[in-house]
Amino acid sequence: MNAAVNRPETGFTLHGRVRGEWIDYNGHMNVAYYVLAFDQATDAFLDVLGLDADYRARCRHTTFVLEMHVNYVREIDRDQPYVIATRILDADHKRVHLFHEMRHASEGWLAATNELMVMHIDMEARRGADFPPDVAARAEAWLAAQRTLPWPEQAGSVIGIRR
Repeated sequence: MNAAVNRPETGFTLHGRVRGEWIDYNGHMNVAYYVLAFDQATDAFLDVLGLDADYRARCRHTTFVLEMHVNYVREIDRDQPYVIATRILDADHKRVHLFHEMRHASEGWLAATNELMVMHIDMEARRGADFPPDVAARAEAWLAAQRTLPWPEQAGSVIGIRR
């Protein structure tokens, strides 16, 4: 996987390709590997915010995912290229609400979406903690740059049987 040049004004993207071992008995990408691909995009985006491996080791702070929703829209198959676009839907002093869209990289159709809430954690106390000022400023810059984008259709979805 590799990240493109990423700035709040242009957005964050991560490129990848569906691996053979990610294909399940139904002949398409297994649900667990969608989550893996989205998790890799989350980590790469958090690195951009300044929450990278060096920060985690130096400050003994990390992030935990509090909640996650995945919507599977269209099958993506072995060896197909994908791109994951990430945006911040909201943020406060210790949390970011992220939304990922996975699209077929060359054809552009939507394969899946992932919405998650991430919290900054003090590993000594094992509790939520405020972001450092530089991280908070970067998160706010991303949020401000993306605030006018339309709300994603799948964001805020609730699971249930519609009657």
